[in-house]
Amino acid sequence: MNEQIRNRRLRLLIGRLNRARRQQAKQIDILCNDLIVAQKQFIKELKVIGFAADFYGGIAGLTDTNELLGGASVLIQEQIPGANIAFFLLTEANFEMHIFESDRPIELDDKRIENFFTREVVESIAKSNRLCGIEEMLAMGLEGNPRCLEKVAAAGFPLNSRGSCAGFILLYRASKHPFTPEELKSVEQITPGFSRTITACRVTADITISQ
Repeated sequence: MNEQIRNRRLRLLIGRLNRARRQQAKQIDILCNDLIVAQKQFIKELKVIGFAADFYGGIAGLTDTNELLGGASVLIQEQIPGANIAFFLLTEANFEMHIFESDRPIELDDKRIENFFTREVVESIAKSNRLCGIEEMLAMGLEGNPRCLEKVAAAGFPLNSRGSCAGFILLYRASKHPFTPEELKSVEQITPGFSRTITACRVTADITISQ
């Protein structure tokens, strides 16, 4: 009888031990998965930070506005494959548009998406102080068929810094390849410094012309 009691206690002890081991294994799996996710996120953050360093290093020393925008477009397209880029810069009377496209620009109703922007829309996006998608642009008065614009994934990045509003950067590509959060963050983080650089280039150009 005592032997039976000891065996039963032993089986109960082994069962508890096995359950504890399974629970521990689950906790280890969760911890490992969390570590893997954190590591991947850290790598993404490093890539974003690395882009900012490469970007500012790439445009350093450029004092001509066209060269600056051209160099910036190359660096952004290297970071965001397939992106079409247009820079909208505000002027006293209207705005300037500088286009740097990928190999496959998107046509919408025989028009390029850049042609849908008016002075009012450009100014609204530039002064919005936030990243704007197609929906926000339409709400601001973007002139275009919403059904056609559904073919496009687009993002507008205001070029604002220290109270100065230079314009905005337009990125777009086919909607079947939407921009990832990391891609958007990469561009968003460089806009303040890039805006100051554009303003400095334009001021320098105005001084040169006046002389």
